[in-house]
Amino acid sequence: MDKHPIYTELSNCRDCYRCVRHCPVKAIQIKDARAVIIHERCTFCGTCVNECPNSVKKIRNDVDRVTMAFLSKRKVIVSLAPSYISEFQGCEDNFVRALYKLGFHAVSETAIGAALVSQALDMYIEEHGSAPFISTACPSVVEMVRKYFPESISELAPVPSPLQTHSAYLRRLYGDDIVIVFIGPCIAKKVEADEHPGYPDIALTFREVREWLEEENIDLANMDTGVEVEFVPMKAGKAAIYPIENGQIETSKVWENRFIEQSALSVSGITRVMSSLRGTHTDDFLEALNCDGGCINGPGTSREDSAVVRKKAVASKVLERMHDPDVFEGDEEFAREVMEKGYGILGASSPVATDLASSEHSEEEILGALRSLGKTTPEDELNCGGCGYPSCRDMARAMLDGLAETEMCVTKMRKDAESKVDILLSTIPNGVVIVDNELNIADCNKRFIDIFEDFPEGFLDAEGLRSFRGTPVSTFVPFADKFREQFFMSKPSQYRFRHEGKIMRVTFFLVESKALLGAMFEDITTPSVRREAVVEKAEEVIMKSMKTVQQIASLLGDNAAETEIVLNSIIEEFNVHNENAAEDGLLAESGDQDE
Repeated sequence: MDKHPIYTELSNCRDCYRCVRHCPVKAIQIKDARAVIIHERCTFCGTCVNECPNSVKKIRNDVDRVTMAFLSKRKVIVSLAPSYISEFQGCEDNFVRALYKLGFHAVSETAIGAALVSQALDMYIEEHGSAPFISTACPSVVEMVRKYFPESISELAPVPSPLQTHSAYLRRLYGDDIVIVFIGPCIAKKVEADEHPGYPDIALTFREVREWLEEENIDLANMDTGVEVEFVPMKAGKAAIYPIENGQIETSKVWENRFIEQSALSVSGITRVMSSLRGTHTDDFLEALNCDGGCINGPGTSREDSAVVRKKAVASKVLERMHDPDVFEGDEEFAREVMEKGYGILGASSPVATDLASSEHSEEEILGALRSLGKTTPEDELNCGGCGYPSCRDMARAMLDGLAETEMCVTKMRKDAESKVDILLSTIPNGVVIVDNELNIADCNKRFIDIFEDFPEGFLDAEGLRSFRGTPVSTFVPFADKFREQFFMSKPSQYRFRHEGKIMRVTFFLVESKALLGAMFEDITTPSVRREAVVEKAEEVIMKSMKTVQQIASLLGDNAAETEIVLNSIIEEFNVHNENAAEDGLLAESGDQDE
């Protein structure tokens, strides 16, 4: 098991830079054409997991750790994220029942910790007049500040996340001899479990739990609904709206129900969060959530519902709870302890900045890296983004930092491939043409053009040859329809034809099935001339042999006739009957298909 929350299954990762393109902080190193996560730079937002087309970016599975906890005979309590309402729509209660069936001792809602955090911040505002902080509810945002905005580390709220606060509260209620397992949509919660063991002990995503339920053959649609659904110490109240953007602000007693709120602002989506962190917010409370729209769209979710459907599901359930008198509204004593001690309730210190020590590169170094990419002028810097970086210069810097390889540059690889093809075609003594399935020329060499057209020596350069691309092959070859047939042949065919007094052999070969077809044209007239010379010599031998036969017939006997037969067979073998092939017509080679 990989020790990091997200890792790459390297065996199936190759020549794909989608994760680089979508990673907001470029915490990916391309090594031997494989994408490796740099965990020291990662914010564990989970973007690469969702974007990987081959599903080789994996979430560490911690179900085995939970089953081991069951065997320890300690009470294992779930801290259930409020977004379970949107994840298991229509089966919310059955999902809670399923958790008990899996073996959990009790289920508590993480939103209780959220209520305590909001209560602690309200106390702070009452005593200090404002809360000029960045919310610590999202662990991915906390990682972002620590690693990429260290100048804002002091602006992080002086209270732990709702999950950490909830874990501390559960230990206050039930003692330290318990195991707390978070279940929710967030991969970064695994970081909280890793860095602050016990707050919680283990973190699972909804995806992991769904797979676990399947393995145990537990069908949420067919659960025994007679079993009562219980939460400890009780059901959460309004704080269950935390997973929606603006949910934390709306949960506050100070900021709630304000149509226009200037001292507390909400932003979600990693791009907008990063843009906000680059600005200043010294007098504002910033509720920053990594996932667009809030935790309901976290990377550990598996439903395909729209954000609107998810948001409505949570909002509707919270509205129902607001009319329920038996819900958790807070604990003033514990909330004050949270406000005063902050991370001290975890026995830990506040988050500290991480120095990533990004390298500074001179203009000369950057230009050198660009040259290695074949970019020698500003016009060469296409900034296409194919490599995953927003600009060619960013790619050059990544190369200098050891994060990228030259093969990532699509334009360079295309130019290199074209150059190699051009060199190969120019050195082949035979004519070569490649056509697409519309029978238009995709590429050809000078020898092919020379066979069918008479251009002055030196008239066709590399650029001139490229001008023929897109031209119908029928412009040069009189049997273009034969090309069309070859697209559907199981193996290439070979034909002979006569062209301007020469005998040509054409050999077809598939470049790409039903897309690109190649043909090589070979002048076999010269070998025919050599055969004619052999025939002439053979006839001379026969004549001399016959004279000898006449002189010493008595000595040779029947051997004379045998000699004549053998020599005549040589003549027959070398005498190619090309007169049967019409001018510019095709004759199938021996062993090949007939026309």
